[in-house]
Amino acid sequence: MQKMLMYFWGFLYNSYFRFWLKWLLRLLTQKCELQRVLEGSKAGARRTLSIEHSLESSKNKILRNAVHVEEAEVENCVRDLMKEKKIKQKDTGFKTDLRISLLQISGYKKLYLNVEDLRKIPYDSDNEEHEDQLIELWNLLMPHENLKARITKQWCDIGFQGDDPKTDFRGMGLLGLMNLVYFSKRYTDEARQILSHSHHPKLGYSYAIVGINLTEMAYSLLKNGALKSHLYNMVFGLPQMEHFHQFYCYLVYEFDKFWFEEEPESIMHFNHYREKFHEKIKGLLLDCNVILTLGDTKKP
Repeated sequence: MQKMLMYFWGFLYNSYFRFWLKWLLRLLTQKCELQRVLEGSKAGARRTLSIEHSLESSKNKILRNAVHVEEAEVENCVRDLMKEKKIKQKDTGFKTDLRISLLQISGYKKLYLNVEDLRKIPYDSDNEEHEDQLIELWNLLMPHENLKARITKQWCDIGFQGDDPKTDFRGMGLLGLMNLVYFSKRYTDEARQILSHSHHPKLGYSYAIVGINLTEMAYSLLKNGALKSHLYNMVFGLPQMEHFHQFYCYLVYEFDKFWFEEEPESIMHFNHYREKFHEKIKGLLLDCNVILTLGDTKKP
């Protein structure tokens, strides 16, 4: 019953009340909704999410289409929106702020497409670049031990399931490998420390498999829009693949801490604790001021 009432109220607000409320506020302030949002909040997620909602909810086709523009079209889009809303082109503050929000919106969509493209690329053992990245991962994590062969049980030492890691990348494709390599290269000491933790006699887990699982978590959060607050606060412009990798690093580091704090009875309960961790992250991402990154602790 409560859900039905909320749905009914949402329908009434978006269909009727919102229009009249906007009309009244414009009459009182002599400013359109976009101007009120940009002037009433500082740069970041709260502002860009409000701009995105305002544009998507508009009955004006030009405004609705603004959330779908690509980077190269942003400048012209800003000009068209100002013309449509009768805002003077010399208002450089409005122009700059709207441009940043539109870049963030278009950049988020582009980032998702780039991440999806990598996820769809299957690991290919005949591809020299793929193989080089896999060997690089081993060398970063196990610098004092050489691989005896390409197909070997040694891969289990860094948390793969069998003697050939390529089968473990099926779900996340090349994206899973790139995340693992990025974390191991950017935060080498932390990666080796977490790998050591994963060998704990009671609380151990499969490092690489869990890492690929966390790639899926980061991917799903990006796909459903949950990462918008984090990325809109972190990047005043176009979010890049680098920023996705950095969020992944945060997940790996925090999951390891979470796992040992929770002290699961056994690895058989992994899915339960994985979901509990997932819910924790989703809760953090509901904060419009959130930024979830692993600070760079490496010395210059």
